[in-house]
Amino acid sequence: MASTIPDPQPGTGTARETPPPQPPSGRAGRVEAHGIDHIPDHERHGRPRQLFSVWAAANVNYLSLVTGGALILMGLTLWQALAVIVTGNLFWLLTGLLSISGPAAGAPSEVITRAMYGVRGNRVNNAVVGWLISVCYFALNLAAAATAAFALVEMAGITANTGVKVAVVMVVAALTLAIGVYGHAMIMKLYLPITLALTAAFAVVAVGVFRHTDFSYVPAEPLTGTDLWAVLAAGVTLIASGPLSYTTSADFSRYLPRTTPARSVVGWTFLGGFLPGAAVCSLGALAATVVDMTDPQAGLRQLLPDWFGPLLLLALVLGTIAINALTAYSAGLALQAVGIRIRRSLSVLADGTAAVALTLYGLLASDFLDTVSNVLQLTVVLLGPALAVYATDIVLRRNRYDGPALMDETPGGPFWYTAGVNPAGALALAGGVTVSALCVNTLYTGPIARALGGVDLALPAGLVTAALLYTLLMRGKFRAPTA
Repeated sequence: MASTIPDPQPGTGTARETPPPQPPSGRAGRVEAHGIDHIPDHERHGRPRQLFSVWAAANVNYLSLVTGGALILMGLTLWQALAVIVTGNLFWLLTGLLSISGPAAGAPSEVITRAMYGVRGNRVNNAVVGWLISVCYFALNLAAAATAAFALVEMAGITANTGVKVAVVMVVAALTLAIGVYGHAMIMKLYLPITLALTAAFAVVAVGVFRHTDFSYVPAEPLTGTDLWAVLAAGVTLIASGPLSYTTSADFSRYLPRTTPARSVVGWTFLGGFLPGAAVCSLGALAATVVDMTDPQAGLRQLLPDWFGPLLLLALVLGTIAINALTAYSAGLALQAVGIRIRRSLSVLADGTAAVALTLYGLLASDFLDTVSNVLQLTVVLLGPALAVYATDIVLRRNRYDGPALMDETPGGPFWYTAGVNPAGALALAGGVTVSALCVNTLYTGPIARALGGVDLALPAGLVTAALLYTLLMRGKFRAPTA
């Protein structure tokens, strides 16, 4: 079977089995040459603390404000909402755990998961968990950035009609995709100044919000009993959907030297996601105690000085571009890992095209807030079990991944398993998704959720089921080879 590493051989248009030496990928002004191929040791560079700004810039964004405010709209008290925000953001620990496989393998998550699903099984995994869900998140975040940009356009005296909205979406998408196309080095260079700029902007927001917050806020009809537990569970799922969506965190750590301490990789990734994620979500919840956060932009402007309005909108757009560039980058790698022979830069553009189409539908033909809530909660049915399988494999394998071996796609390779599929991973993922789907209560109510009075346990049920099944199967008949 030919390799799917998309480096065309001059004059043939076909893929090489062994790619030629690549130019250094550490220059921000050069389009990254590597795709899903192995990063050799001599090209490894950087320090784990750089991961903090990568994840911090991606988490100071409009969508976090929306989800934080949504918790109050769902009927929680302020302190219940803050507890949910902290709990949901603790899932960044799992994102950090997944990221340690990057330096160990010198490969992106989209390739490392061959160890869990087999070469062919992993193509299906990447098509759904990697590409499809990434494009959906790209569209949601792009819609969030566009709504802020629409308001900015209106401030400039331009009517945001349909044509203008389409143009704005295209401009925001182009800026986002430019970062994704240039790739890893550009992300590492830009995200520290982006983090600093966004921190300054949201510090002003925090001052305005704190001055007006009703810290004793309780809804007119407080939730109790089963209704309260149902909303708490849904809220944790909503917040946790953010960190759970990054089953691809090794994509951004794979250039680190092989000897990088795993504890540092986990710690900086966790802090980069948790601190801004919890802070910005909390600002959304705090603001919702005094203003209507069904329209976060209009609500926040009531709490902030007039001069800061345009700067806030610019910050919201910039933060969403930052998170979407990461999503576009990983989606491009996922498209390669599906088996499509296309350069990484072109695959990013293909992902952007699909996301723009979804975004325009979401903005022009549906309710944005309802769409965000439903999609984020429903994707957990798949993302939770997928993350559990990945994390469990790292623990069982003690993070020992052979990067060059993972590149072997031939039937005789170590990760071919049975007809290209690892039954352990496939069964564990299927089992986790099935149990999670039975427990969900969002677009539909599963039988277990119905029996529990609407309490949605899809997240913990899917995580635990997938992890247990994978552990049992990998320690038995289907144990995978180790490096």
